[in-house]
Amino acid sequence: MKKQGKIHTEIIPVSEKNIIAYVLDRFKDVKNEKKMKKLVTFQTTNKYMIMSHDQEELKKLGNIVASNKKIKFQEILNEYETHLKKALYNKPTIKKHSNVILHIFGYFSNHFNQQEKEKFFDLLTKFKKEKITIGEILAEINPIIFRFNNTYLASQTYFLLYANPEPGNLFK
Repeated sequence: MKKQGKIHTEIIPVSEKNIIAYVLDRFKDVKNEKKMKKLVTFQTTNKYMIMSHDQEELKKLGNIVASNKKIKFQEILNEYETHLKKALYNKPTIKKHSNVILHIFGYFSNHFNQQEKEKFFDLLTKFKKEKITIGEILAEINPIIFRFNNTYLASQTYFLLYANPEPGNLFK
């Protein structure tokens, strides 16, 4: 009888080039729809993705979306696209990702006991020391989103594009 070996699947992270292409393709959909509601949704779902690239540009993009009553929608789209591209072409760093992760932690910190907080900060330290990847830390955080039924974070492209597909089990 032949023994069946374990199937090994390697997790291949999405490249920054592919991430940028994905986000810009979603923005093309917004431009084609020509509705403010679609732009607001785009801004909301891509908040942490953009923040991981450039927090200052994220603020500018938020201000552009908020100015919707003052200028024509096409002008808003043009200005938004300029700043979106500027933001996305700034490469994410460990420091920028750590900032995003701390923002995400803020959604749950009041619900964690001391041991869970320590585990979280241990994970963050490992990430900062490059002992784990962004995908690995997000895979550990992902179950928390569902544990607390946080639909806002569940809709973030940040988790879609950076997290490993296999969830961790630290906070389950």
